[in-house]
Amino acid sequence: MNRPGPTAREADRPPGRMGPWRFVVWFGTVSLLADVVYEGARSITGPLLASLGASALVVGLVTGAGEAAALGLRLVSGPLADRTRRFWGLAIAGYALTVVSVPLLGVAGVLWAACVLVIAERVGKAVRSPAKDTLLSHATAATGRGRGFAVHEALDQIGALVGPLLVAGVLALTGNDYGPALGVLALPGIAVLLLLSWLRARVPDPEAYEREVTAAAPATPVAHDGRLPRAFWTYAGFTGATTTGFATFGVLSYHLVQRHLLAAAWVPVLYAAAMAVDAVAALATGWLYDRHGPRVLIALPVLTAAVAALAFTDTIAIAVAGSLAWGAAMGIQESTLRATVADLVPSGRRATAYGLFAGVVGAASLAGGTLTGGLYGYSIPVLITVVVAIQVLAVVLLAATRVRRL
Repeated sequence: MNRPGPTAREADRPPGRMGPWRFVVWFGTVSLLADVVYEGARSITGPLLASLGASALVVGLVTGAGEAAALGLRLVSGPLADRTRRFWGLAIAGYALTVVSVPLLGVAGVLWAACVLVIAERVGKAVRSPAKDTLLSHATAATGRGRGFAVHEALDQIGALVGPLLVAGVLALTGNDYGPALGVLALPGIAVLLLLSWLRARVPDPEAYEREVTAAAPATPVAHDGRLPRAFWTYAGFTGATTTGFATFGVLSYHLVQRHLLAAAWVPVLYAAAMAVDAVAALATGWLYDRHGPRVLIALPVLTAAVAALAFTDTIAIAVAGSLAWGAAMGIQESTLRATVADLVPSGRRATAYGLFAGVVGAASLAGGTLTGGLYGYSIPVLITVVVAIQVLAVVLLAATRVRRL
């Protein structure tokens, strides 16, 4: 779908103000650097906690609590962002908590302190995410929702690749000393905060991008009692259904190693390849979303069903193809799904919507991991059948969603 021509407000834009595409790219660079920090740390969280005396149970509880905090607390931070309108402040505070917590992990020295820092890093993500997505949504009103979120996700994934590789390199050079490996992540962390401060000074009001595009358009209908649009809840149902049938990479890699299809040392390589596919899929579906609308999201339930049908075979090439399909589905989840929320919900309630949306995704991810993991041990054919049935339901819910696009 082509973007509308320049409005009168766009023509009057101050010449020194940053354009929306530059804002998206710079904000994506912030995410890239932040991913270097926290994905680098997450790649060694288990071994680090074990080195301080943690059992497998403690590692599972701490990392599980961290993920629950990263998703569940957005139910609070989202409405808080809408109520206070302090999107920049919450975004910067969340990033600051993350980039401070990670280097301190390397000098924690005792298990309880390391556990607190692991959870604090995830709390930082919960604090910033609804505000960050809302800020990004304003600029993508001008660039195209799908394309803007896709470029942001692609930059994000570069950081997700660089961070673990950087940590691995420092560990190799220092004889597996966690202090320097995590300490070096302070450098990109400082860059995150400096870049955010500069970006806030250059674009104190990102919502102006959206106001310029929508100046002549009718306002999105909002219920008089302030409730979120019905289409948002239908869309959340679609997202919950398709995510419930989505196997985690942990289950996929378990299958590959237990069936002796892939050596454990090659699992990170396959994960990196899946992340590369993630970035490509995000870009492709983002561009298609702007041209053809939300019907391109039908690719997500199709890919989710394909993951179950392919990844759990005993043929290495087919199983690897299933893992790459998993990466493609992740790319859509992390970009185009978020872009659609911005087209469904008006600006005044968008952070709340992103917080609720994250809660739905979190609950569905837990259900999906439990479902696929449990059925894997019972019967792979049953697992595939159940996943396909859930994805059919997801397609029905997607068809019932009506998206009003700019």
